[in-house]
Amino acid sequence: MKAMRINVSGRVQGVCFRASARDEARRIGVTGWVRNLSDATVEVFVQGPEEKVNRLLSWCYQGPPGAFVTVVDYTEMPVDLSMNTFSIMY
Repeated sequence: MKAMRINVSGRVQGVCFRASARDEARRIGVTGWVRNLSDATVEVFVQGPEEKVNRLLSWCYQGPPGAFVTVVDYTEMPVDLSMNTFSIMY
């Protein structure tokens, strides 16, 4: 199991980034959450098998149609075994 926090910058709010990230994460089969931050970035917490976590990280470099990603920063985090889905946090 691997967990990471991902911060995505660029035109990533108002382009369905959160909903698309949730859908992609569920399709891949990882758990976690995604939320908008007040500095106009998007934060993602994702965990699961390393290959699947890396697939969502790769997706974050492009995002959904309409997004324009300029920077992706990520940090490995402790795994939270209490999570069982991927959701949008408000």
